Amino acid sequence: MAVPKRKKSKSKRNKRRTHQKVTGANLTSCPQCGDARLPHHACPSCGTYKGRTVIETE
Repeated sequence: MAVPKRKKSKSKRNKRRTHQKVTGANLTSCPQCGDARLPHHACPSCGTYKGRTVIETE
């Protein structure tokens, strides 16, 4: 059974994990109200998607 001969240092561990970082959400602006929203989702503030109202909001 393969077992490491030496302990991996914190530096080596962290260098391996550099590509596993979390990126922020990709937001676009709503064409109706201009608020930020996720692409391919209805706007949470005005409730429109592709030019028509899909969610009733106040």
